[in-house]
Amino acid sequence: MSRILIVEDEEHLATGLRFNLEAEGYEVDVVDTGEGALEMLARDGPCFDLMVLDVMLPGKDGFAVVSEMRHAGQFLPVLMLTARNRAEDVLSGFSAGADDYLPKPFELPILIARIRGLLRRTQWMRPAESRPAPRPRDQYLFAGKTIDFEALELHVGERTLQLTLMEANLLRYLIRHEGKVVSRKAMLEDVWGVREDTDTRAIDNFIVRLRRYIEPEPSSPRHLRTVRGVGYRFQSDPD
Repeated sequence: MSRILIVEDEEHLATGLRFNLEAEGYEVDVVDTGEGALEMLARDGPCFDLMVLDVMLPGKDGFAVVSEMRHAGQFLPVLMLTARNRAEDVLSGFSAGADDYLPKPFELPILIARIRGLLRRTQWMRPAESRPAPRPRDQYLFAGKTIDFEALELHVGERTLQLTLMEANLLRYLIRHEGKVVSRKAMLEDVWGVREDTDTRAIDNFIVRLRRYIEPEPSSPRHLRTVRGVGYRFQSDPD
């Protein structure tokens, strides 16, 4: 049985979510503040399989909560809920480290489908001996680095860097278009599903982070280069 932590300060919504998720067979805990969520994770973090996190919370908001989680090395899947559904807010959630984002009001079947999708990813990341059958790992190797898309990890020599789901998705997208110039607009639409005018600096911030992960000298990138006025181009072997 999967255990879900709901972080929601609207009592009627939290109660409804608990009732419906328990009816789906999940074990559910509820807290109503960001501080309470972080305290519970510090104590019981490994017991949870997923967090449903509201953005507009008293005290620390959802963006701050997920950012602190990631900095603390807690990579529990996070589905963010918010009435703020501007493109900039969606990108801010992903940039903070959220795995998925659902604007309010939402339909219950959509919420449950998103939860199931994130829990499947958790299942895929379990050790091989706990899986029903072995299958090839979803990995990409280049320039002495290995991206493990299942475990959301980047291996560089003896170092292992944890990726967020959106960081991994953006890397995968750039790799699939290797050698081609990819526009910021295409990344917004194809990776984040944002189809409206928005501040593309959020994309640039993601690129800066990815360069820190994969470039020997992030200030002089070789693999992930800027094409001025258009977007970016990935090359696994720039030489």
